[in-house]
Amino acid sequence: MEVEELTPVAQDYLKVIWSATEWGDPPITTTGLARRFDTTSANVSVTLRRLEGQGLLSYQPYRPAELTELGQRLAVAMVRRHRLLETFLATELGYAWDEVHDEAERLEHAVSEELLRRIDLRLGRPRIDPHGDPIPSVDGVVELPHASVPLPDAPSGQYRIARVSDADPTHLLELAGMQLMPGASVGWHAERQQIDVEGAVYELSVALQNAIRVLH
Repeated sequence: MEVEELTPVAQDYLKVIWSATEWGDPPITTTGLARRFDTTSANVSVTLRRLEGQGLLSYQPYRPAELTELGQRLAVAMVRRHRLLETFLATELGYAWDEVHDEAERLEHAVSEELLRRIDLRLGRPRIDPHGDPIPSVDGVVELPHASVPLPDAPSGQYRIARVSDADPTHLLELAGMQLMPGASVGWHAERQQIDVEGAVYELSVALQNAIRVLH
């Protein structure tokens, strides 16, 4: 089975289930999937059962779904589509980093593998997307930065921002306004919950802190 053979709903579910644990967070629950797709838990359960019947995941009520080897391969293929498109939109078409996620979600279901190959070549085979998430290789290899940690877990010190979550566009706008983007060098003052970037000091809310991962 290839990713093109899946329905858009199946593509979305596999991508979201896989992405939820990519950076070490807990698996997404049925309730979490219902919130993500703006539907009911009952509808999510029906969809998960259907995907289980296709050999894409295993599902037990009241427990997070687990992707099979096939499901994981197809999920990573969808993640590659999404992140390549985000990068293309940002670097070639001038989209802001808070705009690319939703646009890529619309395009990823229709893009062909040939177009993806050409985008990849055009961009010089990029390794990360605009938010710092790794772009899987064509053969499904995903390279996470070693030793990155959520900002709230980091002791005071000097860091480089490795990744910013794209889950909330309003957070991206706030962080961009403070120049808190992947690659930025920052000083973190854990006790005061303040961050220093190029001499400007900002106090970050818990939500904004949780959106950032850093590296020494």
